[in-house]
Amino acid sequence: MTKIHFIAIGGAAMHNLALAVASKKGYVVTGSDDEIFEPALSHLRDAGLLPDEIGWHPERITPDIDAIILGMHAREDNPELVKARKLGIKIYSFPEYLYEQTKDKIRIVVGGSHGKTTTTSMILYVLNRLGIEADYMVGAQIEGFERMVRLSDTAKYAVFEGDEYLTSPLDLRSKFLWYHPHVAILTGIAWDHINVFPTFPEYVETFRKFVHSIEPDGSFIYYKGDENLRMIAEGARKDITCIPYDAYEGNVAMQVFGRHNMQNLQAAMLACHCIGVAPDDFYREISTFTGASNRLEKIAETKTSVAYKDFAHSPSKLKATVNAVRERYPNKKLVACMELHTFSSLMADFLPQYKGCMAEADIACVYFNPKVIEHKRLTPISAEEVRDAFGTKNVEVFTESEALQARLKELKYENTVLLMMSSGTFDGINIKEFASSLLA
Repeated sequence: MTKIHFIAIGGAAMHNLALAVASKKGYVVTGSDDEIFEPALSHLRDAGLLPDEIGWHPERITPDIDAIILGMHAREDNPELVKARKLGIKIYSFPEYLYEQTKDKIRIVVGGSHGKTTTTSMILYVLNRLGIEADYMVGAQIEGFERMVRLSDTAKYAVFEGDEYLTSPLDLRSKFLWYHPHVAILTGIAWDHINVFPTFPEYVETFRKFVHSIEPDGSFIYYKGDENLRMIAEGARKDITCIPYDAYEGNVAMQVFGRHNMQNLQAAMLACHCIGVAPDDFYREISTFTGASNRLEKIAETKTSVAYKDFAHSPSKLKATVNAVRERYPNKKLVACMELHTFSSLMADFLPQYKGCMAEADIACVYFNPKVIEHKRLTPISAEEVRDAFGTKNVEVFTESEALQARLKELKYENTVLLMMSSGTFDGINIKEFASSLLA
């Protein structure tokens, strides 16, 4: 039996990988974490993988463990990690292990500052509909898929969402540099993760390295409207086939909407075409795709109004999402709410990147919690600074979740679109239930 131990098993990607590994024959999986929240808590409990105690337990790191998989949540001085290194146990990062398990497969990797999850989901959705088996890692739940990670001994293909963030506490390279794709997609470059890439040129450089990591004679699919991607394509190795794309403009009716999603759809089609899927077959199957969870996900609806939930938090994602909803519903009032929640979004130096991002909304609410800024040890920002950074008169800023909820409850929602955007929960709001109550 192969024994694998996960340090920081509670993460969204980590617990899904643990479930995938545990489902393989001959593998025994254990794990640890100092905090585990839903839905990981229930998923791990149902699979019999929930640690019996929360916290780190170095005494459980024993020589009979074959490998450690290390999550980003753990620190370099983690006591279990220290013990594993002392014993000489093989330590993998999350992306390193994915590569190790799929190094003999044809790998499709989707990168970019925005649209990664949706584009990856589109590829997987179509392959699944066509009966083409694939291993995968994607950052959202997709209709027809049991979990967010799959590893098998039988699939010919592997499809990964490629993240430019750090690999692990021991490896400060971008995750997607591990994957060495045969088919690579970049959807666009818009500065993010300022704590890791303090300047935009440094951020662009990691995407250049990603393209350089493409396997010999591979394909690079890129959005041609992005100047930086065009420059990267011009400098790509001569053996790489560079394939530019723009938004889909065909006649097949789609369930998803917005120009950014039509771009994602076209990128997904080209990736599938690279492994032999005919475009007509792709468009036929993708026409029933309703989206990945938390990506313009419809969460409530009445006869005259509708509410959507989206993961958008970075400037490029935020603007694309707001504009897509405005384009879809030009005659409805648009109430858009977003939470500044990530490290970059809460940095004073990064705030100007949000200028004009919510201009298309009739009412725009921006929320942040000063305690989160304190926890992340960042320089405090004020509501006035945030309002000035967004730069449009429709923006209202809130620093208390209760005050935001009270403001939203004041509004009338007849003939209205409510758009709730966050990578968090606005500090404890059940977004779906709250939206439904507002529209009722």
